[in-house]
Amino acid sequence: MNTMRAVRAHERGGPEQLTYESAPRPEPGPGEVLVAVRAASITSGELDWDASWTDSFDGTGLDRTPVVPSHEVSGVVSALGTEVTGLAVGDEVYGLIPFTRDGAAAEYVTVPADVLAAKPTRLDHDNAAAVPLAALTAWQGLVGHAELTPGQHVLIHGGAGGVGSFAVQIARARGARVTTTALPQDREFVTQLGADHVVDYSTGRFEDQVADVDVVFDAVGGETQARSWAVLRPGGTLVSIVQPPDPEAASAAKGRGVFFVVEPDRAGLEAVTELIDDGRLAPAVDRVVPLAETPAAYEALGKEHRRGKIVLHVGDGG
Repeated sequence: MNTMRAVRAHERGGPEQLTYESAPRPEPGPGEVLVAVRAASITSGELDWDASWTDSFDGTGLDRTPVVPSHEVSGVVSALGTEVTGLAVGDEVYGLIPFTRDGAAAEYVTVPADVLAAKPTRLDHDNAAAVPLAALTAWQGLVGHAELTPGQHVLIHGGAGGVGSFAVQIARARGARVTTTALPQDREFVTQLGADHVVDYSTGRFEDQVADVDVVFDAVGGETQARSWAVLRPGGTLVSIVQPPDPEAASAAKGRGVFFVVEPDRAGLEAVTELIDDGRLAPAVDRVVPLAETPAAYEALGKEHRRGKIVLHVGDGG
């Protein structure tokens, strides 16, 4: 049996359950490719998701332990399963792995071929791994659900975060006027990303400084989401990646509320790749750590203020 080094959890829980160990190397099935992982990226809250531990999103499916976390991958195609077209061994690829499968915190991972895209030529693997989940979330929210158009005004809550930093850049690339909430130490950072106006949410209420917004991109939820209706124009859209917006509040504001969960999407990722290779979009990477330090990296997700993603560096081979 071929083996590899991987980070796995044998029981459901938090970072304390993660172990760096030897594990069986997977083999690609029909429609799958085996990717030699060069880098992976981790996401806050990932270890709390039912999909991370079972084969369903609602937790009613079969237990999948031991599981491998981290669903953003950048690497090199190592082997092809049957029925795979359009990819070849040696191709540099990246993508978002479906959440009900093992992730990329390992030397190898099998991935459905149809969710992978060619890695952006401007990025190395460490930076490419920071893109798929966060960028696709921003793209699907702003372009797919809110249908953001040039000249519109968008409010992005948390523009310095992993998703927010992409949302600011994508909104700017779409020709929108961008307002974002951020802490004072992140003002220069989000301004460089493309924000036209930055609201310090630690010292004041954003609704006292923002008005006439066409789209709200909510990555915070709770009271922040509830207060956002006050700044939305009639006919505007509030898109949340945290919790479903209140239908009564949406009706009272004469707006539309959307909640969604990001999905693997080759076409969306190819659109993101084009923006990256055109120089209009770049990932924000907080730090890169070795695969063996994955448990500590997940601990940091829940304790530290970050700018962008934490990336796991896995391998350097060809």
